Amino acid sequence: MTVDNATAAVVPATRTKPQTATSVANTATEPTGGPPTADPLAWLADHARGREAAGLRRRLHPRPRTPAADGSRVRVDLAGNDYLGLGRHPAVVEGAARALREWGTGSTGSRLVTGTTALHGELEAALADHVGFAGALVFSSGYTANLGCLTGLAGPGDLIVSDALNHASIVDACRLSRARVAITPHGDVAAVTAALAAGGWRRALVVTESVFSADGDAAPLAELHATARAHGAVLVVDEAHGLGVVGPAGRGALAAAGLAGEPDVVATVTLSKALGGQGGAVLGTAAVRDHLIDTARAFIFDTGLAPASAGGALAALTHLRAHPELPAAVRRRADELAALTGAPRPAGAVVSVLLGEPEPAVAAAATCLAHGVAVGCFRPPTVPAGTSRLRLAARADLTDADLALATEAFAAAGVLASELLTSEVLAAGVPVTEAVTR
Repeated sequence: MTVDNATAAVVPATRTKPQTATSVANTATEPTGGPPTADPLAWLADHARGREAAGLRRRLHPRPRTPAADGSRVRVDLAGNDYLGLGRHPAVVEGAARALREWGTGSTGSRLVTGTTALHGELEAALADHVGFAGALVFSSGYTANLGCLTGLAGPGDLIVSDALNHASIVDACRLSRARVAITPHGDVAAVTAALAAGGWRRALVVTESVFSADGDAAPLAELHATARAHGAVLVVDEAHGLGVVGPAGRGALAAAGLAGEPDVVATVTLSKALGGQGGAVLGTAAVRDHLIDTARAFIFDTGLAPASAGGALAALTHLRAHPELPAAVRRRADELAALTGAPRPAGAVVSVLLGEPEPAVAAAATCLAHGVAVGCFRPPTVPAGTSRLRLAARADLTDADLALATEAFAAAGVLASELLTSEVLAAGVPVTEAVTR
């Protein structure tokens, strides 16, 4: 069984993601009362030791200005989410720099005070048109977009049905909404239907990622929408990993499913993945946009997205629309990374290489880095216990030489799927997917 700690809603589960911000390694005995200690934060050291012993300690590692710059070991970046390689594109950088020169470094206030510029409006119109909705509202991040969306559309007396593997921003938004939350097994449409059919709610939302950020698989959007509509609920879809990667010209998974712009569908996006920048947005009907302007605390009380970020995102979106071949390019590279490692074929740019426990995942990531390839390393509580992994992020601008170097790194780390995949094979121009099937 899965229990949402905030609301105690219980739904049968077969596969769950820890929907808590507390580390599973917090194993130190908690005090139960008694006289005050000299240092009331002394318990932090015990918790840090527990995380260290479990292989769950996190550390900050500044990235280089460019790959191989400043003596960095990184020659190929498979860890970042710049899926289309637009974060350093000259047109995108110039769009951000132009906005910086014209509007200054910050927004100077919330969107409702002084934080809205003409750029914000242009970006919202372009996003709405590209993704296929009537309206868009830009937030300072994808995280705050999810917070604003769910807390603005649901409250006490309402129900939110949330996939067990949804991103932490969705989990936190569910808790802050004060709605009743039913956490359903990953991708289980029947469980969603049962949660809605149980009744007892005023209004209901069904929320899911379109492409899941850690596993890289796709949500059954058509089926989820059908059951949501049948029960009078709204489908909310986080397109953070769909925008720019999935669907016609990178319009997203909702467009691919024919659901973009439906009156009972709301989307959230981030500008920090395929568009290479920072920020987020909620897309829906004009009424949804107007309602969130009035009610979404993460919009009303937050400083607006910096003009440079808005200008960069607008330039990136303009470049994407002028080059509709980019999404297919990143998906092709993702398929090749999956073939190299034997991972399941991804729905977007995220390739998940399961290794089990944290220690082998950390060791494999370190070996890859030693060979010049940066990869993501996901451990609990980001993913469920026993599913630590390497998370590889494909990019449209990866070269054959990049894949050859990745092949060497994967072989050294013990995650190469086949001995047929060697740098010599790739250097000879043999496609990865062909080499695997020889």
